[in-house]
Amino acid sequence: MIRRVVSASTIGTALEWYDFMLYGTAAALVFGNVFFPKGDPLAATLASLGTFAVGFFARPVGGLLFGHLGDRYGRRFVLVLTLTVMAISSTAIGLIPSYQSIGVAAPVLLVVLRVAQGLGAGAEYAGGALMAAEHAPPGRRGLFAAIPPTGNALGVILATLVFTPFTWLAQDAFLSWGWRVPFLLSILILPIGLYIRSRVDETPAFTESVEAGERSAAPVVAVLREAPGSLLKGFLVSIGPNVATYIPSVYALSYVTGNVGLAAAVATGGLLVANTVKLVTLPLSGALSDRFGRRPVFIAGATLCAAAAFPFFWLLDTGNPMLVWLAMVLVLTFANDLMLGSQASMLPEQFPTRMRFTGVAASRELAAAAAGGTLPFIAAFLTARTEGTWAISSLMVVMCAIAIVGALGVKDGRDVPLGGDAEGGEASSALTDGAPAERAR
Repeated sequence: MIRRVVSASTIGTALEWYDFMLYGTAAALVFGNVFFPKGDPLAATLASLGTFAVGFFARPVGGLLFGHLGDRYGRRFVLVLTLTVMAISSTAIGLIPSYQSIGVAAPVLLVVLRVAQGLGAGAEYAGGALMAAEHAPPGRRGLFAAIPPTGNALGVILATLVFTPFTWLAQDAFLSWGWRVPFLLSILILPIGLYIRSRVDETPAFTESVEAGERSAAPVVAVLREAPGSLLKGFLVSIGPNVATYIPSVYALSYVTGNVGLAAAVATGGLLVANTVKLVTLPLSGALSDRFGRRPVFIAGATLCAAAAFPFFWLLDTGNPMLVWLAMVLVLTFANDLMLGSQASMLPEQFPTRMRFTGVAASRELAAAAAGGTLPFIAAFLTARTEGTWAISSLMVVMCAIAIVGALGVKDGRDVPLGGDAEGGEASSALTDGAPAERAR
């Protein structure tokens, strides 16, 4: 069953993040020209990246909504629902007429559908990692929980492989219809994902919670009352992966094309390389966290991200495709995966079963809204106003330092089972007081 759960979570996550990251690529390369008035290129780019950020503001709402449903009705039910929302909204984006055709209604429709994407994505990562973590055998939770996040990388690879050939079209053809095809293909994802996810069992932890009558009537309230410290630390920890994800995977696309003058295929090729390596580095990071602890592995990744903040843009500025790819691998893969791989099991270990989905989703998605979706917009603004990248690099260093502070307060729950309301987060003396696992049990 653990192999089936991990496979279903990973493949489902890949299909869903194909949709979400496809939007990020199109926002950087297309939407400014298609859905906004022609005129100031910087204004159009900022507006396009602003719609990208809207999805992140919707993610905490989706995390709370679907987290509530996941803690009340089951993890599997929510993962089927979010996949449906994502596939339908992404397909609809490919059908929106241009600004020249319907005027202001075009960006309005774009924002509405981006909100729908954000709602679905708000529970996807938390649900996939949580399914694997609650099914995982003792001593290997870090490894198994880190495998579903590779679905993010698979989704980006799939989106890149599908999107890149259309960038080779003539500019007029690409902007009129070429970019739409990858979005329209999203409808084919839905039946595949639904079939895969319908074949997995509910997690033992949730089943045990139901049988014991321990489900919370209001998981959000329970988190705020009983585990506010875990929520805050989870929020701070989640800032780091957002920095290491959306600067190289979204802003760097517009930077290397608009500021450095490289072809879009160079940037998307870098994403393909970086995300291919992730298929190895993410599970490896999870396994390292089983061996050395969640906190040391996470802090190593955040430190590497901070150290690479300035060299990242120096490498992009060379205009050498190989060095551009090296920059993306350094931040998006190595630094990011040390954080993401350890975080996948770290966050579930901070909350008891009856509020776990809500706690994990809320802490991750609040950080995504605050630090993820806004970063490409902020980066574009700072780069234009400061005539360089030193300001955004400095901001990356500060945000990584904040993530390290959060990680320093997180307790290691490697030896604590995820099976009851006596376990996890501030409800457990094992995590709050540092007591041994035997005492927690």
